[in-house]
Amino acid sequence: MEAYYTYLNHLVNENKNEYSAYPSLKWLNPYNSDNAQVRREILLKDLDNTSLFKKTKPYHYNISKGCKLCGLGSWSCLFITGKCNASCFYCPTSQIIEGQPTTQQLKFDTPESYTEYINHFKFKGVSFSGGEPLMVLDRTLQYLKHLRKKANPELYIWMYTNGILGDAEKYKKLASAGLDEIRFDIGATAYRLDKIKEAQGIIPNLTIEIPSIPEELENLKTLLPEMLKLGVSNLNLHQLRLTKYNAPNLLKKNYTYIPAENPIVLESELAALEIIQYARDRQIEIGINYCSFFFKNRFQKAGFRNQIANVIASPEEIITQKGYIRQNGNNSIAYQSIVLSDKANDNPKHNNEILKLKYKSYFISRANVLSQQKIEDWEKESVEKLIKTEPEIIPEEKLLFDIWSHEYIEKNLTPNFYEKTPPCQIDI
Repeated sequence: MEAYYTYLNHLVNENKNEYSAYPSLKWLNPYNSDNAQVRREILLKDLDNTSLFKKTKPYHYNISKGCKLCGLGSWSCLFITGKCNASCFYCPTSQIIEGQPTTQQLKFDTPESYTEYINHFKFKGVSFSGGEPLMVLDRTLQYLKHLRKKANPELYIWMYTNGILGDAEKYKKLASAGLDEIRFDIGATAYRLDKIKEAQGIIPNLTIEIPSIPEELENLKTLLPEMLKLGVSNLNLHQLRLTKYNAPNLLKKNYTYIPAENPIVLESELAALEIIQYARDRQIEIGINYCSFFFKNRFQKAGFRNQIANVIASPEEIITQKGYIRQNGNNSIAYQSIVLSDKANDNPKHNNEILKLKYKSYFISRANVLSQQKIEDWEKESVEKLIKTEPEIIPEEKLLFDIWSHEYIEKNLTPNFYEKTPPCQIDI
């Protein structure tokens, strides 16, 4: 496991360097993880048969159609505005800049250009997010109506909102335009459910989607029956993550941070799993799923790369499970990622192509995510076996580990961060 431990050690260093301005952050380490590991194993014990996407998404009862499309990579989230009228302590972004509608750093200033993008890359789901979409209701309706007019009629469309500006008339307009689902962030309204009632019987599917806040655990348990009475079919719980925007607020809490690709809150995961267990033990018929950081970071990113690569790559190119293009040489291997952009990449190592559609043009570049690696004769058999068969155990040798990390999506919610690993050498 030396290569993997080196990678984990790199994450620790990277996280601590990035957040060096916050020395009081409590990081998870091999010496304060015992209780958490025991608790996590108890909560996960009965979830093997109800955990999707390589056990990164445990759930109870069901998950929504939109969540399935998200995991499969067939979903595009359009940030219709950057502004928000709430001030949630956990929000990971600034929420103060209006901006143009964007997704994956691509700007879409007209409904025509966005619908064309959805059709060209064969997405099966679309969501409107922000900021707060109800702050720009006319714009949201404009994009929604055009999608319904020109996109695949089977396209599943939902919207995220805090509900503060919501009322029956607005929801009727959205329903008439073809919105399938609304996801409410009740954390923005002190966990009141009255705003959801405004949409009851109007929007076909009602969901609550919130970060899993440890201190609201008991409150959420008591709210589950009330959610059902209002017609809420699903409760989606996200794992809290630390960013430069929310760090001052999160520091006021006694949270423990996991040094993953981005810092995440340990107690948030445990609270989400406990709510699932609570609902299961009482057979409460509401769908609850835990949207772990590792699901988002693994499946959402890999799914988008696959969605783009399957349209852009040539038939002879090999697309890995993780959405990278594998380049095989006689005695070498390399991996590239296909990147879409609004402007040409000025990196001389990137070859820019232009995709010209009717309403918008895109620059296509191929980023080297793993430069050419030489394969020695004695390594060939191991490399071929690794590529043909996904290993159950993480490879120890560095070349095989590098190949594995670009071929396959890792399993489990929080791989190896709880284990008693050798002490990390912190470089700060």
